[in-house]
Amino acid sequence: MMTKEHHGYLDMDLLRFTTAGSVDDGKSTLIGRLLYDSRAIFDDQMEAVEQASSKRGNGDVDLSLLTDGLRAEREQGITIDVAYRYFATPKRKFIIADTPGHIQYTRNMVTGASTANLAIILVDARKGIQEQTNRHAFIASLLGIPHVVFCINKMDLVDYDEAVFQKIKSDLEDFSSKLEARDLNFIPISALKGDNVVHRSTKMDWYQGSTLMYLLENIHIAGDLNHIDRRLPVQHVIRPMTDEWHDFRGFAGQISGGIFRKGETVQVLPSGFQSTIKSIHIGEHEVEEAFAPQSIVVTLNDEIDISRGDMLVSPNNLPQSSQDIDVMLCWLNDRPLQPNGKYTVKHTTREARCMVKEVTYKMDINSLRRYEEDRTIGMNDIGRVLLRTTVPLHFDNYARNRHTGSLILIDEATNETVAAGMIV
Repeated sequence: MMTKEHHGYLDMDLLRFTTAGSVDDGKSTLIGRLLYDSRAIFDDQMEAVEQASSKRGNGDVDLSLLTDGLRAEREQGITIDVAYRYFATPKRKFIIADTPGHIQYTRNMVTGASTANLAIILVDARKGIQEQTNRHAFIASLLGIPHVVFCINKMDLVDYDEAVFQKIKSDLEDFSSKLEARDLNFIPISALKGDNVVHRSTKMDWYQGSTLMYLLENIHIAGDLNHIDRRLPVQHVIRPMTDEWHDFRGFAGQISGGIFRKGETVQVLPSGFQSTIKSIHIGEHEVEEAFAPQSIVVTLNDEIDISRGDMLVSPNNLPQSSQDIDVMLCWLNDRPLQPNGKYTVKHTTREARCMVKEVTYKMDINSLRRYEEDRTIGMNDIGRVLLRTTVPLHFDNYARNRHTGSLILIDEATNETVAAGMIV
């Protein structure tokens, strides 16, 4: 039997965050420190890490080994893939996407960060802003991550000097002013020693802000979702065909935006027909209203032909509908983008075919320069591209809605996902 405490645990907020930084900035150590100090580690895991650390002859216990699960990484001491970690505190549940710092793994960072509420970008206090710092901040901004936390790490190696922190903070604020970052935070930490990660540092009395863990537990994320534009991409039509549910015809999907209420009018795209909501079901329960990101089944008062890929919206608040889609593409595949190439496009629950009409420019994500003369888009490149689809897509600007504003391209021959796109 499920107790009240279990219910509370299931209802807890889930914060997804991603970590990024240059090689050896201490991402893995930071995550290890978060897990260790918040008591999210099993005793046998800790014993294995202590043994591995003593074999290497490390003075301190190497907490980075907690997260570097891949053998090749352990041997080289670097992170080469997206590693997802789950942990919970009494206040919140967390999923961490630990992404690599190397330039050749930009696609991994995009993958790990695409669903994040928050990005932690590490900066080495001795080195200050690096090219990679700029790149990670740009990708976080491009992916519309609402909250960015710059952790100035290794403060123990600069004698916890406030002037070093303030200089790096000022440089980061200057660079970030060119980006569309909404909520920036700056925390001086030492992941190795545990300063300002979970516990407040006694060595940096000059810092009055919160610790990283306090910020992660308390940052407001409910407002990050779009509760204004009503969007329900239909994933599945439910027809039980049983005696009990003989006439039941429900439309199932995950709400991408807005609030759906019983009795309100909805419009179906692309047909344009309108009806009112007869009932809303979440699991076995009927509810009066539902909101993003809940998965629901809706029934309507009128018989309308609706199938997978259609979208239920508000009649007085329609998404854009077009066959010409302007996107920022991050290329994920070894084979470069083919000009005039044909691909399958997946957008919400709708699948169509498309052609690359034009590459507008390629982005240098280190300097933020746009290259209009070099328009070849290869692995890990980001560029602005115009697509022409076989049927109209119903979308919002990515900055307004990350779900209805994103798409992926699939190679028709190999069925590989070759690109992730943000609609501009």
